[in-house]
Amino acid sequence: MEAPQLLTLGLAFILFLALFRRSIRHGRRAPAKPALIEISDSAVARTALIDHADAFSNRPLTLFPVALVTGQRRRRSDSISSAQYGPLWRALRCNLTSEALHPSRFDQLAPLQRDSIAALVASLSARVAAGNGDVVVVRDSVHAAVFGLVARLCFGDLVEDTRQMLAMRRVMQEFVRAIGEANVFAGSWLAKLVHWRRWRRFLGYRGQQAAFFLPLVSERERRRRSRCCNDGGIRPYVDTLIDLRVPEDDDDDVGTARRVLTDDEMVSLLSEFLGASTESAVSCIEWTLAHLATQPEVQKKLRREITRDGHGEGGAVSEERLRSLPYLHAVVLESLRLHPPVPFLMRDVHSEGVEIGGATVPMGGTRVHFLIRDMARDRKDWTDPDVFRPERFLAGGEAEGVGAVPGPKEIRMMPFGAGRRYCPGAGMGMMHIKCFLAALVREFEWAPAAGGRGVDFTELDGFFKVMKTPLRAHVKRST
Repeated sequence: MEAPQLLTLGLAFILFLALFRRSIRHGRRAPAKPALIEISDSAVARTALIDHADAFSNRPLTLFPVALVTGQRRRRSDSISSAQYGPLWRALRCNLTSEALHPSRFDQLAPLQRDSIAALVASLSARVAAGNGDVVVVRDSVHAAVFGLVARLCFGDLVEDTRQMLAMRRVMQEFVRAIGEANVFAGSWLAKLVHWRRWRRFLGYRGQQAAFFLPLVSERERRRRSRCCNDGGIRPYVDTLIDLRVPEDDDDDVGTARRVLTDDEMVSLLSEFLGASTESAVSCIEWTLAHLATQPEVQKKLRREITRDGHGEGGAVSEERLRSLPYLHAVVLESLRLHPPVPFLMRDVHSEGVEIGGATVPMGGTRVHFLIRDMARDRKDWTDPDVFRPERFLAGGEAEGVGAVPGPKEIRMMPFGAGRRYCPGAGMGMMHIKCFLAALVREFEWAPAAGGRGVDFTELDGFFKVMKTPLRAHVKRST
């Protein structure tokens, strides 16, 4: 073993001993892990998330396997996903839903959607025209287009530089991938020492995000003061965060002082917006195209609906037009049922006396995992649950009236969560997914790549549920 490696191991061992001795000296013990309950029954999920909403309104303090921000900064580095139910969470979520994600603003997004979809179609068309480039890795092309759209919604005209956009996208992709692999070193200090390079690289993503986002926030503030923003009438998410004032005291939002967001909160919220908005949409689009490629009759039926009544022209499909495409809606819902964007939902429950599926929450609290995928494939709720059959969501089908976000009466699937903490971006996510799919199915025919082994539907459960083997599809212009 070389001297540098021996030195590194020696220093790591000394650090381990120091931490161990310090914990003994101060009489500290590792906090007991909460009891874990897994729920895959839809009726039990509804009882928990709807009937006992107060008890099931908090997520774990650390959503990721390893905390990105620790110590005194931890309290003021929350995002909407991680904030505990209370005044801060309400302020953050209300800002997002009433500003960036309000349905009344969807029509304003049409120009940005048209630009993103046109760029994607042009890129794929160029590959088809080249003759030897008609096999594409779907995730790469779609991710670039969707991320570009989401980044414009987030930062406005600040991200028009192509190199800057590529660099930001690369950091976010690597961060999301690293989260899915972080369990390797999340168990103990010993695991962190063994995998110290990966641990250090994971913690470094926070600094990389801050290095990208905070200068953009400062530049946006400067442009707003000089009134030289050019966003086409669309107020980007970063503007709402700059203007937002949240309660100083998270225990009481009545009459409490208000403050601006901390830099850590700003980075968390921007990262959350970019990551969640992009990854969930890209995952659904890729899974849907995989099913359409292997079921040509479903693909043809969808293309006929999209091009009906002369709606075969290029560009994005309008929101009004999307509402008149029931089969497209059914196709997307069926894809989300089979392949929800995240594998499970987490809740921390500390209310004593609450019963969950016949079990009572113990004194130390309980962590609950709602197994979204298993719930949406439960044979007591679904006929042939492993079969991709969009017709089940049409009028007269077994799932008529079932939506992406469940109502208060029943839960049969919940790809975007349910209850108070359901994903606030579900509406915009559905619109993005439908817009991109409508254009891709209208303009191209999709089939499994020639010479391959078909489409591999094996799932990979990271922070987001993706295809383990990225879809490689044969693409040609539709006739």
